[in-house]
Amino acid sequence: MRSLSSIRRHPTMLQGRLPSRVFRILKQAGELAERTSVSAFVVGGFVRDLLLGQPTLDLDLVIEGDGIAYARALARPAEAEVKAHDRFETAVIVFPDGFKLDVATARTEHYEYPTALPTVQRSSINEDLYRRDFTINTLAIRLNPGHFGELMDFYGGQRDLNKRTIRVLHSLSFVEDPTRVFRAIRFEQRFGFRLGTETLALIKGVGKIDLIHRLSGSRLSEELILLLSEEEPRKMIARLGALNLLHFVHPALKWSARLDVLLKAVPKVLDWYKRTSLNWADRKVSVAGASSGSPADLMDGWLVYFMALMEVIPSQAVGETLRRLKLSVRHAEKIRVSRDSSSKLLRRLARRPPLRPAEVYRVLVGLSDETLLFLMAKARSESVKRRVSAYLTTYRHVKPILTGTDLKTMGLKPGPIFKKILSQLLSARLNGEVQTKADERNLAKRIINAVTP
Repeated sequence: MRSLSSIRRHPTMLQGRLPSRVFRILKQAGELAERTSVSAFVVGGFVRDLLLGQPTLDLDLVIEGDGIAYARALARPAEAEVKAHDRFETAVIVFPDGFKLDVATARTEHYEYPTALPTVQRSSINEDLYRRDFTINTLAIRLNPGHFGELMDFYGGQRDLNKRTIRVLHSLSFVEDPTRVFRAIRFEQRFGFRLGTETLALIKGVGKIDLIHRLSGSRLSEELILLLSEEEPRKMIARLGALNLLHFVHPALKWSARLDVLLKAVPKVLDWYKRTSLNWADRKVSVAGASSGSPADLMDGWLVYFMALMEVIPSQAVGETLRRLKLSVRHAEKIRVSRDSSSKLLRRLARRPPLRPAEVYRVLVGLSDETLLFLMAKARSESVKRRVSAYLTTYRHVKPILTGTDLKTMGLKPGPIFKKILSQLLSARLNGEVQTKADERNLAKRIINAVTP
């Protein structure tokens, strides 16, 4: 990692380390701040990742002044949309091509009671950064001309980045917001850092006083989904297990050899899916757990990990967990199907003699991609895995050549026989019994003759 002080001495080096568009936006943001007599800073994870040599496109600006008014002024030349949140004095700028920029008023936060949402009031950048979760996220870069690119480090973020340490700013940090426990584990495992001694002790203390159970289900599910959307969720879940924190998802959830086996299998099937499927989307997950702007049939990788967690707890506990976390109806239904049906489906797929392609199709048709991938992760038999993968890549895309229109030209009237013929044509095509349209037509005639008096 390059020395942080080098950015302080050479602010123009930012231009060489960022995509040209990001650099241009930061320059424009600073120039607007100067014209409107406010101070602008890019803060948090963007600065942290930049200094770690892992630049991100997630831009968070903090304004000493009216952040919402500033956001509207910054958006106007680009004809971008501004979504303002007056209570927290924040805004999101959405550019015409979908690029997003978060803008916040520098503020302090006060919690009326543990796990409550904060009340806010305007403040300085120094005070704003103090409310952050960890020191490595308190770094800021000034954007106003004359100071553009200067690093601001009030709370030892540079030191802790260099020491590869996750450290909270004060002893009540986890009491104010227990979801920070999950973020601490995410950052520790993502970056290969370690929890500071005091921070680790505070996390263990949160586990003992049971604050996380007072969180709303939606806030807990948001953090859990973010954790399961990381590159290596297994490491994070194992760490939560080692710290006896998995019970915050449900008291019945514990780290075990069985869970470990499942979690090791999930990334293998997800990697396979990425390589073979056109239906994969690497995208951010919204707080509701649904990918914003994405069709319902796109696959959510985090959900396969969640299915693994639910597999190792009793059915009643699964229902309790889904009700507590308030997942979307679509996601909850996929999890229920996986939990209730996976063992039965795997037994059917393992039958001897081996199922023919049409039989595999009938067993698996209608299941979500997440459920199918979980079946592959759970299956011990390689032949069963191959049957599921064949369904995903081939069988489900097969269709008869003949259509309902063709059947009408053969003199049939629409009715139940249509469905029967098309179903048998599909089975024959899956099993390789027909190859051409003529083959299908001949088979259709035989079916018609067999059912016609």
